[in-house]
Amino acid sequence: MVPGMADALGGERDLASLVVPAAGSVVAVDDVWEPVRLLDAGGAVVGAVRAFLQDLQASGRSAATQRSYEMDLLRWFRFGWAIDVSWDQATRVEARDFCRWLSLREKPSQPSSAGDGVVRGQPNAVTGRAGPGDRYAVATRAHSETVLRGFYEFHREAGTGPIVNPFPLVRERSSGRANAHHNPMEPFRNERVGLYRPRAPRRVPRSIPDELFNRLFAELGSHRDRALVALWVSTGARSAELLGVRRGDVDPGQQLVTVVRKGSRAVQQLPASPDAFVWLRLYQATLDDTTPAGRDDPLWLTLRRPRRPLTYPAARAMFGRAAGALGANWTLHDLRHTAAYRMARDPLVPLTDVQWVLGHAHLSTTQIYLTARPGDVIAGMLAHHRRSEQQVEHPARPLPGEAGLGGYAQDTLDVLFAGRTR
Repeated sequence: MVPGMADALGGERDLASLVVPAAGSVVAVDDVWEPVRLLDAGGAVVGAVRAFLQDLQASGRSAATQRSYEMDLLRWFRFGWAIDVSWDQATRVEARDFCRWLSLREKPSQPSSAGDGVVRGQPNAVTGRAGPGDRYAVATRAHSETVLRGFYEFHREAGTGPIVNPFPLVRERSSGRANAHHNPMEPFRNERVGLYRPRAPRRVPRSIPDELFNRLFAELGSHRDRALVALWVSTGARSAELLGVRRGDVDPGQQLVTVVRKGSRAVQQLPASPDAFVWLRLYQATLDDTTPAGRDDPLWLTLRRPRRPLTYPAARAMFGRAAGALGANWTLHDLRHTAAYRMARDPLVPLTDVQWVLGHAHLSTTQIYLTARPGDVIAGMLAHHRRSEQQVEHPARPLPGEAGLGGYAQDTLDVLFAGRTR
């Protein structure tokens, strides 16, 4: 038996009263070779994480991806520091307890993320989407398990970590080739599933209805913001892809915008609507002669001086203010969903063209936009009930004295309303 497993299985580790201090941090630095770093409680760089991120960088992972991985690793290292177990001494017991702790504990409160008067975890009155809950989302926990399994697999192969991965695959799938003896007539299954990976529900992408989008667009406060939103909703580009556009990447004559794809880093031209280029020209007219206007200079700049490249957090805050004015909790990614739904619902646009514009590797990913939107389904079903109500022939109402209220027997009404209907 693995050392320490008997004690942990005996229930001596009290996760309910465990306090995990917010030790360590993830910091971004101006260094292309090491854009993000994970620091321990003393401010020193964690070497095991640095080696892992160098391997990720060599495989083409962006700085944003590296930061996402480090946030998951920071939670794991904080848990290990709290229970006094070094990362290279962790066993399956520590991995199991960490996944339990992550799923049952409350998240650190962030009042600014929920907004004033918003109940955490409750569906939004405008969008129907639940806001941030009290606990970590299933997607966050699933991503954490994947990152930690890859982290320990890297060190296991390098000989610098435990010889057994604390985050194993499902037992019956831990050996053998993925999709071995696969029937070509059936879809592929994800055979590489972690033992402690939670099962995420299948979600339907949410888009912004056209009538609400017009109201949202009216809440935008500058031509820059209107040009950004118009390009997002017409090109279907990801938020970071469009924010990275340079001045030379825009071709108004051909109605094209050149972006660098998030995953593959491929350069791709995307068509945009004519209105988007009108708003873009109005935004460029607000820039003075002191603004750099070279082909390699950034297109999107801050409104305040000194003008700097517009960052994703700033763009997210801008869009959040406009959505918050309507009481909605839309995100920037919902603009991509909106563009995808609009293109997929056009009968003259082949779904393969939508796949190319969105940059999906598989057509099955694009097919989710053929699913009816929840708002459309609800409106259609309510219309169905109204039509059914009109088609049904209702019996004539009884005359006074023949029966109780609405044709019900008086004794039944007495039971329901305690005799108050007489």
